Formats: sequence, C-alpha cells, structure tokens
Amino acid sequence: MLTAEAPLSTPVRAEILALAAQEPHPRGASVAALRLVQARLGWISTVHLREVADLLGMSVDDLDGIATYFNLLFRRPVGRHVVMLCDSVSCWIMGREPLCAHMCRTLGIRPGETTADNAITLLPTVCIGHCDHAPAMLVDGTLHGDVDTATLDRLIDTLRDTP
Repeated sequence: MLTAEAPLSTPVRAEILALAAQEPHPRGASVAALRLVQARLGWISTVHLREVADLLGMSVDDLDGIATYFNLLFRRPVGRHVVMLCDSVSCWIMGREPLCAHMCRTLGIRPGETTADNAITLLPTVCIGHCDHAPAMLVDGTLHGDVDTATLDRLIDTLRDTP
C-alpha cells in the first residue's frame, strides 16, 4: 500500500496517464485520478495531489479545489470505515441530531473525527437523496435509511469487527 510520503508507484502513474488519455483534455480525468489515488491510499495527501496535478498538467490549487469540492474525496486520513451522516433538513427533522449524539457517545468522538483504534470516521455530509427514509447515512458507500439507535449500534458493532 502507498504511504502519504512515498511517490506514486509507476503502475498508478500509468493508470492516471491512461485515464487522462481518454479525455479530450487531461484535466477531465481529475476526479477519476483522485479516486484512484484514494482507492490505493485511503485518502489524498498533499504529496500525491501535487503528483496528480503534474501528471494532468494542472495547478495544485485547481486540483485541490476539485478534491475539496467533492465530499467523497478525503484530503485527510480517515479510518478503515467511513460513516457519512446526512445533515439535510429532512434528516434533521427525522432525528439526525440525537442519532449523531448517540454515535458520538458510543464511539467517543465528535463529527469529523476518527476513533482511537482508527476503525471508524464520522463525517457529516450534505443531502444524500434518501429523504423518504430519513435519517439516512452512507457507511463505506452503502446507503442506510430509517436509521435509529438500534440500527446504528448494530452497524457500529459490525464495523468494529470488520477489518
């Protein structure tokens, strides 16, 4: 696995260049390239952001603007599992705040933090479009709706037991 300080491997660089070659302009591959780096590392370090920007012929600031715009791209390290709790109006009305408080108490963290064992990161996120099943959340990219504390406790237990 890559580390935050190590340069991108030759195969990863080749994959990024191949993605760029499929686009009319190399910068069109920016999101796919960042997702590729994140898939290998778990997040996008500044070192790797610079490398990708160089490969795509972009400024670091332009690429960082893209990376920070998309909430599924992580510019800081995250835990092995990422819980993204929707903070839309629908979810707030349906009990998002007590659910978040319960999760914070259970995990011993605040939103935006990772558990001490690096197992779970809790992140707020903008509407995930599951308003008819609020409160909703994404757990490692899997959508969960109608979440209550019992469901949340089961999910947390599963995540703690899953590498």
